[in-house]
Amino acid sequence: MTEQDQTKLGKTLWAIADQLRGAMNADDFRDYMLSFLFLRYLSVNYEEAARAELGADWPQLPSGDRRSPLAVWYAQNPEDTEEFEKVMRRKVHYVIKSDHLWSSIAEMARTQNDELLHTLQQGFKFIENESFSSSFQGLFSEINLDSEKLGKNYPQRNARLCTIIQKINEGLSEFSSGRDLLGDAYEYLIGQFAAGSGKKAGEFYTPQRISDILSELVTLDSQDPASGKRDKLNRVYDFASGSGSLLLNVRRHMRKGGIGKLYGQEKNITTYNLARMNMLLHGVRDTEFEIHHGDSLENDWDILRESNPAKKIEFDAVVANPPFSYRWTPTEETAKDFRFKNYGLAPKSAADFAFLLHGFHFLAKDGTMAIILPHGVLFRGGAEKKIRTKLIKDGNIDTVIGLPAKLFYSTGIPVCILVLKKCKRTDDVLFINAAEHYQPGKRQNTLLREHIDKIVETYKQRKEEDLYSKVVSLQEIEEEHDFNLNITRYVSTAEFEEEVDLAAVRQQLDDLRKQVRSAAQRHNGYLEELGVPMLPYELENGSD
Repeated sequence: MTEQDQTKLGKTLWAIADQLRGAMNADDFRDYMLSFLFLRYLSVNYEEAARAELGADWPQLPSGDRRSPLAVWYAQNPEDTEEFEKVMRRKVHYVIKSDHLWSSIAEMARTQNDELLHTLQQGFKFIENESFSSSFQGLFSEINLDSEKLGKNYPQRNARLCTIIQKINEGLSEFSSGRDLLGDAYEYLIGQFAAGSGKKAGEFYTPQRISDILSELVTLDSQDPASGKRDKLNRVYDFASGSGSLLLNVRRHMRKGGIGKLYGQEKNITTYNLARMNMLLHGVRDTEFEIHHGDSLENDWDILRESNPAKKIEFDAVVANPPFSYRWTPTEETAKDFRFKNYGLAPKSAADFAFLLHGFHFLAKDGTMAIILPHGVLFRGGAEKKIRTKLIKDGNIDTVIGLPAKLFYSTGIPVCILVLKKCKRTDDVLFINAAEHYQPGKRQNTLLREHIDKIVETYKQRKEEDLYSKVVSLQEIEEEHDFNLNITRYVSTAEFEEEVDLAAVRQQLDDLRKQVRSAAQRHNGYLEELGVPMLPYELENGSD
């Protein structure tokens, strides 16, 4: 399946969503649409594995029979279903009852079956509580199938769901059912819904191109990026994981088997559910990821609360796009927290450094952290300067990358990427000013592949380039700039005009006047020979 086909499928599904949501809020309809895509993925994946397992026993249905072959097998072999499901749990890590399969649901929608809504409710409940060995309780908690937004009564809601599912099924039928295709379509729809959500999009979506930069940076060898990618990342952590796209992108940039386990943390319940679906839909098994619903700043995840350095969990890569300048309410106890006590607390008005210190605390010694933050963290004073100063003195800030404005749906401000390491070879900081390198757009600017490659290659080789990048010693940052990391102090994109030599300009002016006088005298000579009046004196000599 080509990238063009993937985009076409995404656009097809988006057109269906736009057509069917009616007066429903786009964010509400998003949850229905993405849940149905998720159910379709689980069903197709399960049926393909079941077909391979059953082999010759897979039912061959006559032409025109729209029933699910697996549903037919279940009906014909009731005594074998328990053992079959044990095998499927080992192979694909989950089970879906035949009545809950997408093919069965789609057929109910096509025939306008009155029990569709009830069957969906039962299916969602089964997936949450019984399908997987891990618990996925609340996975569909934001999908209210009894909502009056679908209809005033059960028959209206049932009929509306029949229409939505039928249209989705028709749109999907034109394409293959490959895992990657549905995963990419899911990501495309998340992006489209984010584009229409304005500032709320920042809660769950990092633009793909920015995600690519962070992913490529953290997958490189931390001590020698020029040597290429690491062979293995045992644990990857995103403490503001949103829909999980950034974690999935890190996984995508590693070779197969190069990721041990993905860890995410998300405060928003709707987005938390999106992330769990997104993981499964991209083929990440339930044992290969762990997403926690909770507040990173409060550090309410049990696996992260170990204060003993010898026992604490550490991550080979940490990536994050936390909310910018988030207001928080630290307490006296917060100041004693093992994440902050050696640095101090970020101000209440801007938790940017609190997020950074949270992720940095759990970074492994040979790991890399890349975080997106507003530029203010580079130069603001007070408590933030104290934190920044310690990070610089300890040699933990490796690279500062300035990005263009208008890259996000949620804000038009330019942002930066900070790359941090606990151990690095050089006593300097690489500054990359990529603020002028982008594809302009009316509402939003975008980064092209060439812009990303330039950033990553500059980071890998730690190379300097006029008006783009510079390596600056820690001594210069301290003594000449008082720990200010404002990028333009070190790499300005302004083209300086050459110094004007006024004496030389005056000489050029005098020479030009002499040429004018000479030309005027010659011209008047020709006029005199022809008997024509000569030019007035003031024109001949200029107006000065």
